[in-house]
Amino acid sequence: MSASTHWLATAAAQAVLERGGNAFDAATAGAFVLHVVEPHLNGPGGDMTGVFVTAEEPGTPVVLMGQGPAPAGATVEHYLAEGLDLVPGSGALAAAVPAAVDAWLLLLRDHGTWELGDVLEFAIGYARDGHPMLGRVGTTIAAVAELFQTHWPTSAELWMPGGRMLAEGELVRNPAYARTLQRLVDAGAAGPVTVASPIGSSGKTAGAESGARGSSREARIDAARREWREGFVAKAMVESVQAPHRHSSGTDHRGVLAMEDLAGFEAGYEAAATVEFRGHTIAKTGPWGQGPALLQTLAILEGFDDRYLDPSTELGAHTILEAQKLALADREAYYGDTEVPLEYLLSAEYCAGRRALIGERASHEFRPGTVPGYEPYLPPLRTQYTPPALAGEGSGSAGAAGLGVGEPTVAPSGETRGDTCHIDVVDRWGNMVSATPSGGWLQSSPAIPELGFCLGTRLQMTWLERDTPSTLTPGKRPRTTLTPTLVLRDGRAVTALGSPGGDQQDQWQLPYLLRTIVGGYSPQQAVDAPTFHTTSMPGSFWPRTWEPGGAVVEDRLGEDVIAGLERRGHVVTRAGGWTLGRLSAVVRDPSTGVLQAAANPRGAQGYAAGR
Repeated sequence: MSASTHWLATAAAQAVLERGGNAFDAATAGAFVLHVVEPHLNGPGGDMTGVFVTAEEPGTPVVLMGQGPAPAGATVEHYLAEGLDLVPGSGALAAAVPAAVDAWLLLLRDHGTWELGDVLEFAIGYARDGHPMLGRVGTTIAAVAELFQTHWPTSAELWMPGGRMLAEGELVRNPAYARTLQRLVDAGAAGPVTVASPIGSSGKTAGAESGARGSSREARIDAARREWREGFVAKAMVESVQAPHRHSSGTDHRGVLAMEDLAGFEAGYEAAATVEFRGHTIAKTGPWGQGPALLQTLAILEGFDDRYLDPSTELGAHTILEAQKLALADREAYYGDTEVPLEYLLSAEYCAGRRALIGERASHEFRPGTVPGYEPYLPPLRTQYTPPALAGEGSGSAGAAGLGVGEPTVAPSGETRGDTCHIDVVDRWGNMVSATPSGGWLQSSPAIPELGFCLGTRLQMTWLERDTPSTLTPGKRPRTTLTPTLVLRDGRAVTALGSPGGDQQDQWQLPYLLRTIVGGYSPQQAVDAPTFHTTSMPGSFWPRTWEPGGAVVEDRLGEDVIAGLERRGHVVTRAGGWTLGRLSAVVRDPSTGVLQAAANPRGAQGYAAGR
């Protein structure tokens, strides 16, 4: 089964499975298609995180770490000297070391079975020959058209050919990116092809006969990775940041990405962070991502009776929102690529104390917990922000009103909140992967003409204040919002799921987990059900504002429930009927081998497939 946020990515992944590939071949193929068909939500210059299990070790969740660090030149001193008080939300100064491509190729090398050229064939074809333009892509381009035409001419040339807006459904092509992918394939094609023996029960090749010069599938993929990190791709990325260009700050700056940054980074694997909830193990990234905030929320909710855990009721929605606020406050206070007291934050004793703070009324306070030996970081609590360079111009202000209501939210200056894509795959052998690719969207920074993509903006999730858990620091990863999920039961993986949505990703996954684990919903019923989230925490995206007591809800939650939340003091924003979340999921019953999948109907874009 395959499920993703775009039907063409699902189709590509499913085609790989139908032709004998395993889940890792399929997910990689689908992910590169997502770069092409959802360019406003992710790109090769961005990042990704994944969590997976193999058929050989179905009870051991592994995190695929594709979050690049800050470049060596990305120091607080440099950014302050540039006149900035926040890392911008668009422009090359916001770029971490691109990591998505290296992470996908690493996964393919170690756990896939297909040759790189066969995996990338789908994305190369759509980039070269065209694919139907999404309406949301056109809307995004229209929002930043003036920026492109005035300040980012390379982006205008790529996304507004001949100065015109492409229409929804019109074939859009990116031949430069097609050539980039083909050159990566060619980088590993110099040696003779290895002949693989038949695929075994896990979907891994049982063995391989090397060619005359000892070439192997793994070596060819590594050659492509080196070309990405040290060859023509790296050179073009570094050259592209040398010219000053407009950032979301309203000022022009050069980037700081260097060849040494790219050559020195490799994606990798990490152990997953986990928590037990109602007989299930929930696996997430470590606290360099926001994933453990979902684990904290579940640990807080674990102590409530089931009637408090129904997202469709006033009591349930209120309890869930209040638990999320507490976990997200701890995210801001303690999380980052640093020493984080996660064991303590997930402990039953600590979470019991946090649970006791949940009352009948909505809290409008920022309430991180107390951890012995740690000083919680209290971030600036801005309800609105205007960059100094734009003060007095009547434009460029960014308040909290409506923050995170839609997905995505794109401002004329290019900053984006609520971005991202997602893909889940499970194969016949029990390999299962959940992955959230993001960053490097077309409105991030000026397009690199010879590559067909631009750099990402993940550094906006760091602070320029010193001595915080996520202060901008060379070599350290920004605290990413990317947060795929794997669910295990009785020591075996049963569900892979995730969603786009920035700060809302785990908030939209939580009702799915509660509805399926506690409420007995089917996967598709849980995806379809109305959802909500809180904005009562500092946003991870520029300009890092918050809305005290804010709650965004789908109207389908019901008038009685919404009115009840307002009586309890929640500052409710109605987002429409089908607007929040783009969840997808795949499910496997280990006892029967029966597979299920679910995709989100919102936006008529996600798709699930299988047989």
